[in-house]
Amino acid sequence: MVATPIGNLEDISFRAVRILSEVDLIAAEDTRHTKILLAKYNINSPMTSYHKFNIKAKTSYLIGLLKEGKNLALVSDSGMPGVSDPGHEIIRESADQDIRVEVIPGPSAAIAALVVSGLPTDRFVFEGFLPKKPGKKAKRLNELKSEKRTIIIYESPFRVLKTLQDISDSMGDRRVAVCRELTKHFEEILRGKAGEVIEKIKGKKIRGEIVLVISGQETQRERVS
Repeated sequence: MVATPIGNLEDISFRAVRILSEVDLIAAEDTRHTKILLAKYNINSPMTSYHKFNIKAKTSYLIGLLKEGKNLALVSDSGMPGVSDPGHEIIRESADQDIRVEVIPGPSAAIAALVVSGLPTDRFVFEGFLPKKPGKKAKRLNELKSEKRTIIIYESPFRVLKTLQDISDSMGDRRVAVCRELTKHFEEILRGKAGEVIEKIKGKKIRGEIVLVISGQETQRERVS
């Protein structure tokens, strides 16, 4: 399991480059995307696709290769494979068959956003993507209303404004951070109360990958202090 850059291609470890160069096969979420990274570091290992549409068939295929003694690396389009991306399926199957799994740590959009948000980092919860259907989304936000830990959410640039409005309606005017295009050339961090951030981005065309960080519910004592 090899973590890869979330934007800036320089954010890869020496170990990750070595492992990707040495393995017999790289299973990539999108081989076209991963090819760019491999080219930068002159890595010529063969690739195969491993994504949500072929997980069942490819997991069996890859497990077969592992049982033959092949060394494989799994990468997603960015960050740590298995975090809101394919990965846990093959890890679970490998563990069930006593196949050794190693993790090569590295960039994570969720952790990067949490750290740069300015919100408490000592306790947090990662929610991935919220449900797309309005009813299910509203239900999940209502469930998160009483969450005291900092909340991390992935969101589409096309839905971020609506999601901020939903957060404001469900949770109140919480402190939030909208982290856009982390580590990339047009990186942008917008911090403030939900209402303030909504005003900042209203009417703008939002592009790029978004991570939303939301403050947890404050207790009465915390509000007073």
